Amino acid sequence: MSASWPKLKRDIVAILRGLQPHEAKAVGRAVFEAGIEAIEVPLNSPDPFRSIETIIEELPGTALVGAGTVLTVADVSRLADAGGRLLVAPNVDADVLARAAELSIVTMPGVFTPTEAFTAIKAQASALKFFPASVLGPKGIAAIGAVLPKDVVVGVVGGVSEADFADFARIGVRTFGLGSSLYKPGMSAADVGNRAKAAVAAWDSVFGEG
Repeated sequence: MSASWPKLKRDIVAILRGLQPHEAKAVGRAVFEAGIEAIEVPLNSPDPFRSIETIIEELPGTALVGAGTVLTVADVSRLADAGGRLLVAPNVDADVLARAAELSIVTMPGVFTPTEAFTAIKAQASALKFFPASVLGPKGIAAIGAVLPKDVVVGVVGGVSEADFADFARIGVRTFGLGSSLYKPGMSAADVGNRAKAAVAAWDSVFGEG
């Protein structure tokens, strides 16, 4: 059965692309303690499933931890074996989404056009990831959003930071994936935590405290 997008204190997904397994415990903890409950480790990171397992073991069960850049059905199964509950992808692959739905994994596939958005909805996606959002901008996403079902969760990822929260809030978007504005390989857990706190403060100022 497909999983719905969960109720989070703040609809922010921390994207930890390039995270090393030995950093996972401290960085994951720093992000979570700053107030971000959803964490994604892209599969083009070093030994990503080990990092995912480490973060899951470190954090409470309320954390939504999983993988990004999930491209194959085999990766969905590996994600489930690691205990991951979140799947983010740059594309819409019906087989990948079907397998995730069977495993009740929350999914956020990448879309850029109305056709891709409706294909993802038909494939039981939990939410849509408009990517790269910086190219479409609020106006482009608002235009596409006008024809989507009202209950669809719309997220924006790619070239966005907390500085963009207010602009997207004006078109009804409150779900964000933060990558390089939050984490870059080599950053200390303390630095990542400080960036996460800044993002949380910005979220709270726009949407109200989580």
